[in-house]
Amino acid sequence: MRQDQTARLYFGKAVFFNYLDYAFVGLMDEEVVARAFGVPFSFNVDGRTELPDGGWDQVIRWAHEDKLIGRKPTTMSALEITLTPRARGIGNALAMLGALKTCARKIGFDELSVPVRPNQKQRDPRLPMDEYIRLQRADGSVADSWLRTHITAGGRILKIAPYSMTIAGTIAEWSSWTGVTFERSGIVEIDGALVPMLVSLEHDYGIYVEPNVWVQHAL
Repeated sequence: MRQDQTARLYFGKAVFFNYLDYAFVGLMDEEVVARAFGVPFSFNVDGRTELPDGGWDQVIRWAHEDKLIGRKPTTMSALEITLTPRARGIGNALAMLGALKTCARKIGFDELSVPVRPNQKQRDPRLPMDEYIRLQRADGSVADSWLRTHITAGGRILKIAPYSMTIAGTIAEWSSWTGVTFERSGIVEIDGALVPMLVSLEHDYGIYVEPNVWVQHAL
């Protein structure tokens, strides 16, 4: 996912140190087993009256713009919460989410917004996201486990971010990123992707546009 060009505005070596106050790691037996990243940005200014359809990409661009012009942030978005396999299923995801919420609260923000990447959507990449988030378990709770975690922690689903992350590259680049040999143009499913990607052998490019789900946590 770091092949997204926008990611360089946050994770690039020249800028990442600007965001260290919003970055956390989780340790087990002195081993790093989890990480969480957040990004502050100014909201309710011209052109920013609702969370963007561009999701993950757009809040990074907003934060970068704010840094360039010296505009003070007024809120915060999570960007990533990742755990190694040994750290999953025992409450650590909630702990990392809690770290981001505590960070936002201490700064004085009223909410933490999250462009959630539903972690089980990859099982049905052709199902539209707005239909996917309505799937329920027998007890009436949201079917997707990561969305359910956010809701359990007090989050509420606001909207779909239909083009939250866009990754484009040549066919050779996509083959190196995925290990897949692309033999035809058209809509192609790749392992781990939430939706299919578009491949054009004739024009030598592939593009992946991922939808996410905006969830907001009041603090």
